Amino acid sequence: MYLVAPDVAIVETLDFFPPIVDDAYASGAIGAANAMSDVYAMGGEVLFALQIAAWPEDLSLSQLETLFRGATDKVREAGGVIAGGHTVIDREPKFGLAVTGRVRPDRILRKDALRVGDALWLTKPIGTGVLTTAHKNGKLAPEDLASTVASMVALNRAAARAALDSDLHAATDITGFALAGHAHEMAERSGVGVRISAAAVPLLVGAREHALEASFGGLERNQAYFLAGDRVRLEDVDEVMRTLMLDPQTSGGLLVGVPGAHAEAWDRARKDQGVNAARIGEVVEGSGVTVTA
Repeated sequence: MYLVAPDVAIVETLDFFPPIVDDAYASGAIGAANAMSDVYAMGGEVLFALQIAAWPEDLSLSQLETLFRGATDKVREAGGVIAGGHTVIDREPKFGLAVTGRVRPDRILRKDALRVGDALWLTKPIGTGVLTTAHKNGKLAPEDLASTVASMVALNRAAARAALDSDLHAATDITGFALAGHAHEMAERSGVGVRISAAAVPLLVGAREHALEASFGGLERNQAYFLAGDRVRLEDVDEVMRTLMLDPQTSGGLLVGVPGAHAEAWDRARKDQGVNAARIGEVVEGSGVTVTA
């Protein structure tokens, strides 16, 4: 965050990765929504973005143009503009954005602002890592892929506005560290513990079906790190949810802390903004994350 005036600060973020679906337009929209999510996680609004692409020489440039169009349309939906970018030749396609946003310093959403007694709410279902891996392996039904893509291209803009409208202060977005990992990050920075009810966590269609067969690098790294050292404790949780709680997400939802005094305002604001969120846990004394059945 860079303060430019007493009531205005600039936030900057960057994210890029190989496309995770075959459709070029959807890949561009997913990459853009994912990159802009960090701005929304801080309670900001998107101003402009720079596109970053690596593209193989033997791939069609028309596909690259389509990918750019998907991203441009998504940034326009966010109220921002594409101000330029840079492309290099590479053996594997990669795409993302460097995003500049604006936030009010006195209303910024923070990872270190959870307090004991806060309720934890999640604004999107989880399962994108498991489902996109199933898609890569040719095992995902078209209708389940469509619902997964729809979740990933959905902006967190409305969720951020609902959080600000109800005067919340603690939030993060759920991406590569998975739900349990990002909850741990917030708990550690806030000096508190977190309890999550696995039964309350919303899942994308097909996620439960494909979780048992899931095996890929991001999931294995999350399991190795967060299940070591008592960072994340899984108590009586079945194998499906053990996987999904540590499933890396692409363009996941916001995890927000809601103090009891703000519960009614949050309920009203999220409904006004059309945000379909779920209460999944609470902030408690202690440390780390405990996930119960």
